[in-house]
Amino acid sequence: MSWWEALAVFAAGIGAGTINVVVGSGTLITFPVLLSVGLSPLTANVTNTLGLVPGSFTGAWGYRRELTGQRRSLIILGSASVIGAIAGALLLLVLPPAAFKAIVPVLIALALVLVLAGPAINRRVAARGKMRDPEQPGPGLWAGILGCGVYGGYFGAAQGVLMMGLMGALRGPDMQRNNAMKNMLTGLVNGVAAVVFIVVAEPAWPYVALVAAGSTVGGFIGAKVGRKLPPPVLRGVIVVVGLIAIAKLVTS
Repeated sequence: MSWWEALAVFAAGIGAGTINVVVGSGTLITFPVLLSVGLSPLTANVTNTLGLVPGSFTGAWGYRRELTGQRRSLIILGSASVIGAIAGALLLLVLPPAAFKAIVPVLIALALVLVLAGPAINRRVAARGKMRDPEQPGPGLWAGILGCGVYGGYFGAAQGVLMMGLMGALRGPDMQRNNAMKNMLTGLVNGVAAVVFIVVAEPAWPYVALVAAGSTVGGFIGAKVGRKLPPPVLRGVIVVVGLIAIAKLVTS
């Protein structure tokens, strides 16, 4: 590994850690860089998942104030993330890399629709006097987070966009509290998938260390930035990043 390759991977880790905490899709930064330094797609994916784990949890720590009072939701939705992550990580090892390529852009597009429509959906529900309790996630949201976990364990690009869309429409309108929950759930997904990969796959450990170091720094930066964004701005950032993710996935 040359010095410039190490620097590029470290910088990509910072960028990915930052954007993952704010919205998601950091994999779209690190994954191409890992490919460019010579890793195979499978090794790059495994290495990337392991490297991004620390950034998820430093970002969650930065959002700890917004996590107050969300313990019950975290336990319920976290169970879906753990189950999904195990399934997704195992699918990565047995399915061809292109297996999800056709459906992922559609899922992200649907998530963006939910992000944009979330406020209107919540206003209509509130007007009917049936506003949901954020601490009582329904079966629809649990199933959706399970699906996000499967996708996150398999590849993970834009899983944060998917989660934010689902939670905004099916959980409640508080974008910052939803973002704090999203950071914890994506951290769980990456962490569980990482354990599976350590046991059954062969990560490129020097690159894992570089991505991990960068994502740790990026996690703190992302928490500082994301917590200061007003809900409409955060919603706009999610939409822009989601559209970029769709474009990259369709053209790759």
